[in-house]
Amino acid sequence: MAGVGVRFVQKVSATRAFAKVAPHVIPALDRAVHRLTRGRMLLSAQLLPGVILTSTGARSGLPRRTPLACMPEGNGRGWLLVGSNFGRTGHPAWTHNLLAHPDASISWKGRDVPVTARLLGGEERAAAWKELLAFWPPYATYQARVEREIRIFRLLRK
Repeated sequence: MAGVGVRFVQKVSATRAFAKVAPHVIPALDRAVHRLTRGRMLLSAQLLPGVILTSTGARSGLPRRTPLACMPEGNGRGWLLVGSNFGRTGHPAWTHNLLAHPDASISWKGRDVPVTARLLGGEERAAAWKELLAFWPPYATYQARVEREIRIFRLLRK
């Protein structure tokens, strides 16, 4: 996408209106496109890399599929996931699931990849946060909007 287009989308995605609408619309569209393309495409991945995370429900124990933006690391050996929840108050459900059950899988470029998730903290989180802000600046707006510390998970291939 051209620089002007990216800046426009970043500006829109940092608005409160986007935070209200996006959590209801984007995941549903992503799941539909992912299903229709047999795992080869995510609509939101046209802007940012994305995965479909399959985690185990923290309370239910049932599989939960969640489309998420990600930042790939190390030539596909790892991914960073940000629990920004579009700058809304609470942590997203998928972060609770990974805390309770760190073994999960992702659909990455049409392939299912088993992963283990780890919540980042301290200096490791600070370094990852800096990289994430360079990757997608609206994360700073999301963090400024909430009092909680946004969770960052590193997913590594099993």
